[in-house]
Amino acid sequence: MTSYIRVPVYNMYGSGNKMCGCGMNPEDFRNFLTKEEKAAILKEYKESLEKELKGVEERIKEIQKGN
Repeated sequence: MTSYIRVPVYNMYGSGNKMCGCGMNPEDFRNFLTKEEKAAILKEYKESLEKELKGVEERIKEIQKGN
């Protein structure tokens, strides 16, 4: 199974700036991560998705109360 890790998009707008706009330095990214690093990244991503889901559920309740 292949796993993918998000990395910044370099020079997306042809500005000559290698920053993607995310506020992180491209030189801080490595090409190869350990299994532990991948697991930590995925855990953080999962937590972010869970928070997003909670927000969506709250918004649905707000909309339904308005009807």
